[in-house]
Amino acid sequence: MAGNVTGVRHGRPATARRFTGRALVGTAALAVSLVGPVPPAALAAPPPTALPGFAPLAAPVSGFAPLAAPVSAGPSWRVSPVDTPARADQVRDEQWQLDELRASTAWRTSTGRGVVVAVIDSGVDGSHPDLAGQVLPGIDLVDDGDTDGPDPVGHGTTVAGLIAGRNDDRRGAVGLAPDAKILPVRVLDDENRYDDALIVARGVRWAVDNGARVINLSLGGSGDSPALAAALDYAFARDVVVVACTGNVAASSDTNVWYPAREPGVIAVAGLERASDNLWSGSITGRATVLTAPATGLVGARPGSGYWRVQGTSFASPLVAAAAALIRARWPQMSAGEVVNRLISTARDIGPTGRDDRFGYGLVDPVAALTADVPPVGRNPLDDQSSPGVVGFGPAPGAEQDAPVAGAGGDPLGFTAPRQHTRWTAQPAGGRDDTDPHRLWAGGALLAALVAGAALVARRLRQRSR
Repeated sequence: MAGNVTGVRHGRPATARRFTGRALVGTAALAVSLVGPVPPAALAAPPPTALPGFAPLAAPVSGFAPLAAPVSAGPSWRVSPVDTPARADQVRDEQWQLDELRASTAWRTSTGRGVVVAVIDSGVDGSHPDLAGQVLPGIDLVDDGDTDGPDPVGHGTTVAGLIAGRNDDRRGAVGLAPDAKILPVRVLDDENRYDDALIVARGVRWAVDNGARVINLSLGGSGDSPALAAALDYAFARDVVVVACTGNVAASSDTNVWYPAREPGVIAVAGLERASDNLWSGSITGRATVLTAPATGLVGARPGSGYWRVQGTSFASPLVAAAAALIRARWPQMSAGEVVNRLISTARDIGPTGRDDRFGYGLVDPVAALTADVPPVGRNPLDDQSSPGVVGFGPAPGAEQDAPVAGAGGDPLGFTAPRQHTRWTAQPAGGRDDTDPHRLWAGGALLAALVAGAALVARRLRQRSR
């Protein structure tokens, strides 16, 4: 570009010079907007061991501002594959959350073996190298026959990898409970949302009936849902731990903790900034917040064999679900209420003393949860017996035909009700983390275009003064 600038001859007409300058500036701006970040030349030729689909990690990403654009659904969540490869061990080295949560120490006691974690989400690509052999046969409650792969969005695959990514080699991303099994339940469509909570309620019930000991719900909405509340009570009554994200500010019309995270008995998880005790600015918090976990600067598996950077409470929630799996693997007979109590009793208090509205009980601590002496409790301490439309931790819906759940009518799960839009809309609470070093290269390209334009203007002024 500089060569073209200095190559303008004095004899060219003024119109040509103006056209050349504007064309150069316009071309540079267009290149930045369409092509995106320009990687450094040193990273253009990867080593032979490179994995496709992962962006080079040239510097820590913690110092960059969080993503401000909405990431709940539609174009804001769509993620383009990253074409520049990186070393396989670089993916592993970016798993900072494992160090933060002292995973290697926790694994001396438990790896989650024998525990099934249901990922109720956009689906899971079990063919990803990090998830091969980790994913059980699941169910798709959305597919109309036109879906492109088991997870057309990638959200659920990333969540599953954070829970149970394999740890049998030095390649790829590792889950916090690497020997747990994933039970995929697809409830989010190819736009990563669903407009009726009934489908999520059906997914919860199916997961419970098919062996899930822990359920992760990295989705939510602003309204309550009696049908979903009934399904969650069904899970509680069958001794299942349920974890959900509190939601993201950019994807919400209000600042209340999302439902189902605020359902009594559910572990509502908010997000923290990378390698710090600071609440992520995009995380919704409130009175219902129970725990916090890392939510930014995370590298996760995407459908196929690649990786991407992600952020959001969607990706904090599975870390707590994985911690629950570690506990259930160590104490297979421990009740769900005891597991919940152990998680909240051993959390590292990082806010005001005791439970608070921003951090809940604090940062989940898998090591303490697996090793501390915690007095037993007789029930789930999060269940306050008040629930939107149903009695918390009450009789399992459908268990007795003559004992319907309070507030749910004769069809507690609404299976026979006509499909309709409810007050609750399912949406994910996370998306691609664009706060990586490559944005610097885009800024650099834009700066170069501006400098080139300024040089052209200066040249014209000098020519006119002659």
